[in-house]
Amino acid sequence: MNSSVPNKKGGISVETAHIFPVIKKWLYSEKDIFLREIVSNACDAITKLKRLASLGQYDGGDETYRVDVVLDKDAKTLTVSDNGIGMTADELDRYICQIALSGALEFVEKYEGDNKNNGIIGHFGLGFYSSFMVSDRVEVITKSYTDTPAVYWDCNTDGEYESAAGERDAHGTTVIMHISDEEAAYLEKAKIEDILDRYCAFMPVEIYFSVEDDEKDPKAEDGKEPEVPKPINDTTPLWLKNPSDCTDEEYKEFYRKVFHDYREPLFWIHVNADYPLNFRGILYFPRLANEYESIEGQVKLYYNQVFVADNIKEVIPEYLLMLKGVLDCPELPLNVSRSYLQNNTYVSKVSAHIVKKVADKLNSLCNVSREEYEKVWNDIRAFVEYACMRDRKFYDRVKDSLLMELTDGTYTTTADYLEKAKEKHENTVYYTSDKAAQAQYISMFASQEISIAVYDKQLDAQFLSMLESYDSNVKYLRIDADIAGALKNEGDTTANEELEKLFKKVAENEQLKVEFASLKDESVPVLLTISEQSRRMEEMMRMYGMSGMGAYPLEATLTVNLASSLIQKLDGMEDAKKETTAAYLYRLALLSQRKLNAEELKAFLRDSYNVLELL
Repeated sequence: MNSSVPNKKGGISVETAHIFPVIKKWLYSEKDIFLREIVSNACDAITKLKRLASLGQYDGGDETYRVDVVLDKDAKTLTVSDNGIGMTADELDRYICQIALSGALEFVEKYEGDNKNNGIIGHFGLGFYSSFMVSDRVEVITKSYTDTPAVYWDCNTDGEYESAAGERDAHGTTVIMHISDEEAAYLEKAKIEDILDRYCAFMPVEIYFSVEDDEKDPKAEDGKEPEVPKPINDTTPLWLKNPSDCTDEEYKEFYRKVFHDYREPLFWIHVNADYPLNFRGILYFPRLANEYESIEGQVKLYYNQVFVADNIKEVIPEYLLMLKGVLDCPELPLNVSRSYLQNNTYVSKVSAHIVKKVADKLNSLCNVSREEYEKVWNDIRAFVEYACMRDRKFYDRVKDSLLMELTDGTYTTTADYLEKAKEKHENTVYYTSDKAAQAQYISMFASQEISIAVYDKQLDAQFLSMLESYDSNVKYLRIDADIAGALKNEGDTTANEELEKLFKKVAENEQLKVEFASLKDESVPVLLTISEQSRRMEEMMRMYGMSGMGAYPLEATLTVNLASSLIQKLDGMEDAKKETTAAYLYRLALLSQRKLNAEELKAFLRDSYNVLELL
């Protein structure tokens, strides 16, 4: 060891001339946040004073607390004033002149102990300096509740300040921000109103906004007294109330106010979590105009009634981001990296609790308000299916509340469907993906009193595959994928080698599987079916931009109905007429399965003309 180098300890020093440019440009990602920080500091000052009053250390009497935001465009100032706890000269020197030293934390440690739900917002001692993001000079006039002399403080963007005795009659603090020429947009009334509405709409102290010019004429021109100004915020937002004390109209009005959405929400979930989580909120299932509308919702995150951010994905699971709502999480770690949020135990528990509450709400609607649940099911179905696919635990919670719509417009659950159908097609759910295109099949199944479920959304194919993977005992078959036993008679099924060769020839497909059956519906001469697995594979390949399996899927089956009088007549026809008729029947069967390609359409038209000539 080199003994000539002395041991030394000390603190890192920062030159204000160097740190202020960093504050001005980089302290917060959005400049608008400066007003939130200054106003929330004012609210904190009042919260502290109220706390001292509750502890008997201050007698405020019937004092009314408020925060005033005043815009003076001519003077180029934006002023925030409160009648809170105020500061002494020593406290101003300690908390304002030293960056990142938080008076809020010291207050909490002194008066609150381990009480985390104290309503104090500030923690890092940086919020005040956000004012320099838009100002080239900031003045502070403050007077402590202890009735010590008022103090004046003035600082520029170089970090050079001066302080002196101030003039202020009542306790509290006034922050006067001299807006720089580059940030003149913050001298516009509409801009300030927008920021206050976004960030301060639910702060716990009444906030009043005024423009200096608006106050010059105290009476209206008609001689009437001017309207009494109203606070721009709601100090007791709906989420702080008990759910039993809230009406449906209050929930809807709150939704309209916060999200400016004229459509009523489908339903809502009031979250009121106490120890150990301690967070509250209201989550809404929004009503969509159509299934193609963007499903990204908006969950606003608050911290002790102060707006923090939209849609922090670590708090709301990705598959529930279509929700709209508010969450107030007073123990959420702020101003930290996203990686910390992802690994934070509190955040994980909040997320898990939200998932549980959503599942509980769906189960409650299904079991208690079934009629209302069925009315909204098609609106929420895509949300619920996607959530089930993303989270097996969520599926396990709601699986008994998953509805399926039937072709007759009624709704049922998988369990009820299978219970009703167990004698005809045990453990098989038949469904349609297109009621118009598959109308013939629907009619055939309906004639045998077999219910058909409707799964016609883009997500359904993957959802049904997921259901089968979760319960291998239940199969989902599209009605054109199989000729159910209930559709067949016990009559003749004898293979006819000549007819088999004939249909393979007109189909121009030697791999086509041809089978024979006696169907109960004698009016249908032939049916083309494609196995469920083959069709799902083709759809998946098409989804990923692959070429697919061509015009004839590998597992296509043509069922020839031996009970059909037309099929019975084929044997007696001359070869040319027989081939023309068989080709036409095959194209009709193919057309009932899918849209014809160009070559198939030309062949179908040719066959049609040939049949007309035979007539």
